[in-house]
Amino acid sequence: MTLFVEFHLIQNFAPSNLNRDDTGAPKDALFGGYRRARVSSQCFKRAIRLAAQAHGLVAPEHRGVRTKKLLGLLSERLSHRDPQEARSRIETALAAAGLKLKEDGKTEYLLFLGEGEIAGFAELIEQHWDELAGPAAGGEKKGKKEAKASAPAEVVKKAKALLNGGKAVDVALFGRMLADLPEVNQDAACQVAHAISTHRIEREFDYFTAVDDEGGPDETGAGMIGQVEFNSATFYRYAVVDAHKLLDNLQGDRELTLAALEAFTQAKVRAIPSGKQNTFAAHNLPAFVGVCLRHAGPLNLANAFERPVAPGRDQALSSLSVAELAGHEEKLAAVYADGRDRWAYLDLSGAWPSDKGEAQPNLGALARWVREQVATELEG
Repeated sequence: MTLFVEFHLIQNFAPSNLNRDDTGAPKDALFGGYRRARVSSQCFKRAIRLAAQAHGLVAPEHRGVRTKKLLGLLSERLSHRDPQEARSRIETALAAAGLKLKEDGKTEYLLFLGEGEIAGFAELIEQHWDELAGPAAGGEKKGKKEAKASAPAEVVKKAKALLNGGKAVDVALFGRMLADLPEVNQDAACQVAHAISTHRIEREFDYFTAVDDEGGPDETGAGMIGQVEFNSATFYRYAVVDAHKLLDNLQGDRELTLAALEAFTQAKVRAIPSGKQNTFAAHNLPAFVGVCLRHAGPLNLANAFERPVAPGRDQALSSLSVAELAGHEEKLAAVYADGRDRWAYLDLSGAWPSDKGEAQPNLGALARWVREQVATELEG
C-alpha cells in the first residue's frame, strides 16, 4: 500500500527578494515559455525547518542540526572535562564512525545529524573515556585511520550504530547524503518542488540612497547609493510526503510519524524565506492551502500554470490561480487518480469548489485532519 500526502499552496508575496542568485537578483525560471519568479526548494526546506523550531512544532530531541561544527557541539556537552582531553576523545570517537575533523576543528563537509545522534556521541565518549585515551591526548595529531585504529572494536561498532538518523524529523523528511559513508545515507520521505509564479514576471529595480546623519551644510548628495532587484509574485508551492517512507525513516515509530506530519503541515504553511526581509517585510501567508491524500502516485499540479495566469481588474491573481488549480486537478484526477483520494483545504480566496474536499476553519484543524486521516490509513 502507498500513501502520499500532498500539499498545494497558492501564496502571493508583496515586493520582495526572498531567494537570490549569485548576482543578488531574485531567482527565476522559464516555464511554459515565460519568465517566472522562483524560490528554490532548498530555500523553502530551510524555512520549513526554522518555522518548525520557532513555533515549537517538533520536540528538541527530534530535531536535526546541519553543521560543520560538531566538535563544538560535543565539547559543550563535555564542558566539565579538560578541553584538550575532550577534543582528543571526540576526534577518536568520530573517526571510529568514519567522520574526520580538519585542522580548524570543523568536519570535512556539512553534516545533517539528529540531536539524538549528537547526544549519543557525547554519551559514548563519557562511557568509554578511558578506552578512548590515546597518543593525541598528549598533543600528537592523529590521522583519520590512526584515530579509528586507536578506538576499541566495541567503540567502533557503537559509533557506527549511532548514525541511524536519531529519529530526527527533519532528517527523516529531507534525507541526507554522505558520499564516503553511504551506509548512513537516508532517502528523503518528502519531496519539495521549486515554487514558481503562476504568471509571467519582469524584474524590477529599487534605486536607493542613504543619507549621512552627520553630514555638514557643505556636503551635498547621498552618503551611499545603490540598487536592489525585486519582484512580486503569486506562487504555486508543492510538496509531497511518502507516509510509509517517513514511518520507516523514523524507525517504525507510528506516533512520532503522525506528530511529524502534523508539524510539517503547520511548518509548510508558515514557512517564509528570510531573504531581504529587513528591506521588504514580505510576511504574506498563503491564500489557499490544499492537502490531498493520494494512493496511485503523486500529482504535481504546476502544469495548471503552463499558460500563465493573466491579471484582471475584477479578480486577484491568487483567486484566479486557485481556480486554475482546481480545474487542472479535476482533469488530471479523472484520468490518473485513485477513487480513494481525499482533499481538505483552507481557502481565503473563495475560488476553490466547496464540494471538493473538506473545508477546515484554521491551520490547526487542517493539521489535525492530516494526522487523523493518516493514522487511519497506517492502521490499515
